[in-house]
Amino acid sequence: MKYQRGVSLNGLMFAAVIFGLLALGAMKVAPELIEFGQIKKAVVATAADPALKDASVAKIREAYGKFAEIDNIKRVTAGDIEVTKDGPDIVISFAYTSKIPLFSYVSLVFDFEGSSKEK
Repeated sequence: MKYQRGVSLNGLMFAAVIFGLLALGAMKVAPELIEFGQIKKAVVATAADPALKDASVAKIREAYGKFAEIDNIKRVTAGDIEVTKDGPDIVISFAYTSKIPLFSYVSLVFDFEGSSKEK
C-alpha cells in the first residue's frame, strides 16, 4: 500500500501565517535597527573627530547635528546627546525609546542606548 507524502493544505496555510507574521515583524523592526546603527555611527564619528578634542559641548553638539542632518536622523537631536570627557577622549552617549505598533493592541517597545565608548 502506498502512503501519501507531502504537505497538506492546512499545514501549508499554517506555515504561511507563521511566515507572514515573521515577515511583518521583520519589516517593522528593521528600519528601527537601521536608524539605531546610523545614530551610533554619527555619535562615534563625532567623538572621533580630532578637530573636536578641545572643543566645547556646544561645538560638539553642533558637529553631531551636522552628522545627523546628513544621515536624516530625527530621533536623537543634538540636544538629546550627553557629552562627557573620559581623560583625553570625548564620550557621547544617547538613549531613547521606540514603540512599534504591530496590529490592534500589540506593540513592540525597544529601549535603545549607546555610547561612543562602546565597541
